[in-house]
Amino acid sequence: MCRHLVYLGPPVTLARLLFEPPFSLVRQAWAPRDMRGGGTINADGFGIGWYPGDGAPVRYRRAQPIWSDPTIAQLAEVTSAGAVLAAVRSATVGMAVLDDAAAPFAEGRWLFSHNGVIRGWPDTVVPLAAELPVRDLLTLDATTDSALLWALVRHRLRGGADAADAVATTVRAVAEAAPGSRLNVLLTDGRAVVASVLGHALSVCESPDAVLLASEPHDEDPGWREVPDGQLVSAVPGRVRLRPLT
Repeated sequence: MCRHLVYLGPPVTLARLLFEPPFSLVRQAWAPRDMRGGGTINADGFGIGWYPGDGAPVRYRRAQPIWSDPTIAQLAEVTSAGAVLAAVRSATVGMAVLDDAAAPFAEGRWLFSHNGVIRGWPDTVVPLAAELPVRDLLTLDATTDSALLWALVRHRLRGGADAADAVATTVRAVAEAAPGSRLNVLLTDGRAVVASVLGHALSVCESPDAVLLASEPHDEDPGWREVPDGQLVSAVPGRVRLRPLT
């Protein structure tokens, strides 16, 4: 499994999101509190995507543990953004561990992350993969379940689906093809975020001008609340909406 978060709101430093909280994403890389049987640490890579302006996001991804990268802590201190998606990775046994396998995955303004696992990979999702253009299969970021999940969501976005429908229909299709899968995803364009909660944890903390979704709370703020399993979350700063995935 993995740990991930997305923030939308007034610009803050990456350090304030990733390093400074008492249960920060960096700490969750080596001492997560709610993995639910999906491993013990998240040391197989990390990635951060942020929006420096109105255009496409910038990404920084590595295949090493986030605590062992001497650059990211310095970069985080001097980089601010009002929209950030970040993740630390625990690779499923047998899947590739390389820079391109780390979330967030990206196209245009979109950033995507997956926390979970597709059961029976890859056999259970062969029929779903067959629906994708051959070029998409040949250019997957990595041979992992998360990269395929992103390709399925992206294919629906390219076909004109809105973000909520692209995530919901993909998650439902994969859950039906591979029962027992854990399919918590985050999808953002820097203005809004859509998340699914299926088989793993997600919490949300909102204020009038910001929203933060994370695999687990990174501090003791009483505003954190856990999203029930089986929900689709649609959020912008100051407003969070839930509806059933099915």
